[in-house]
Amino acid sequence: MLTIDKPRFSNVIFDLDGTLLDTLADLADSCNHVCAGHGWPTHDYSAYCYFIGNGAAKLVERAIPESVRGTDLGRQALEEFIAYYEQHKADKTCPYAGMPELVDELKAAGVKIAVLTNKPDAAAGPVMEQYYPGVFGLVQGGLPGVPLKPDPAPVHKLLERMGAHKEHTLFVGDSNVDIQTAKNSSLASCGVLWGFRSRPELEGEGADYIAATPQDLRSIILGK
Repeated sequence: MLTIDKPRFSNVIFDLDGTLLDTLADLADSCNHVCAGHGWPTHDYSAYCYFIGNGAAKLVERAIPESVRGTDLGRQALEEFIAYYEQHKADKTCPYAGMPELVDELKAAGVKIAVLTNKPDAAAGPVMEQYYPGVFGLVQGGLPGVPLKPDPAPVHKLLERMGAHKEHTLFVGDSNVDIQTAKNSSLASCGVLWGFRSRPELEGEGADYIAATPQDLRSIILGK
């Protein structure tokens, strides 16, 4: 009789930006477009690696001058960013090499997979469907009245939707926010090195696993 090894983790929650999709250039270009339009300084992509991770409002707040943060002009900048990004979110964005194949293999192995992102919920589903068509049945973004990552509230909501138990679930992401989210939610965590942040940051946050490649992540999840 054929024996099929059970995966080490039967449920996996993925971050989106910097984990499944390389969205850095489109997010940075959109913020810089807004900044340039107001005559404000723009920023290198390397700076945006640290601006991204806490949702659109925090991204724009970090990009615009301190003097306009929290003002009507700052709120206008956020609206301008959202409108411009909506039109340009697919200019340079692409899946990370090896990730579409990995998530397909996980599904074939019976692993439940979902996405949790701080992007607005209305935007999260369509962007995932564009690059991972028909793959993720559950994509949860920022919801009204629900705190963003690293608060555990969105994780608890997603686990309930998945019908998943914490002890069998791995949270995968590329930033300190993701490792903090996992810790706050009592989940095992895996930091990935192909995204926006560094190994020292992920290890410093206490990631349970580190994956340098999608193949590493495969071994961590499937245990082989």
